[in-house]
Amino acid sequence: MTQIGVLDYGISNVGSVQNAFDFLGVASRLVAAPRELEDCSHVVVPGDGSFPEGMACLKNTGLAEAILRAAERGKMVLGICLGMQLFAEEGEEFGLTGGLGLIPGRVVAMRSADPALPLPQVGWNDVALRDHARLGTGLGGRATFYFMQSFVFSDPGAPHVTAHCDYGGPRVSAVEKDNVMGVQFHPEKSQRAGLRLLKSFAELG
Repeated sequence: MTQIGVLDYGISNVGSVQNAFDFLGVASRLVAAPRELEDCSHVVVPGDGSFPEGMACLKNTGLAEAILRAAERGKMVLGICLGMQLFAEEGEEFGLTGGLGLIPGRVVAMRSADPALPLPQVGWNDVALRDHARLGTGLGGRATFYFMQSFVFSDPGAPHVTAHCDYGGPRVSAVEKDNVMGVQFHPEKSQRAGLRLLKSFAELG
């Protein structure tokens, strides 16, 4: 039976993520300690804030190792916004910080040659999903999601990238590598498309 563990590591508003799963009728619970992940089939790592703070919180709670163990055991793991970024090998926010290394690549600051585009990006944007995106089931290859971002994965053309948006150039919007996946946008704030994506995640595995 699907049981979603939503990580509560002191850096994000986890209530809206859990509310989205409740609306879908999918069992979920907040997880603040590694042992609480043992009987969860799926793991969600939400997050708002900086890369160094996020990694410090995961390590201090022991949840960094718990995420790595869950991924190694084949559990479905989803990162949202900062949660996705923490899966990278490293991030350059406030200096270089090592990440969890679950997804190849570096997280870098967004830069745009268009001064009309404010940073950070806050608001809705169209996302194009590639054919092999398992999280894109039922979305028809394109959907609109809500973003709050100023840092992104550096290589939109990498093989593990499954979706992108355009904001002063192509931006990585989703990644998938085996049972580990992430979205840069906030599906829990993205109405019907976001709920469809979270439902797809809960049905994997």
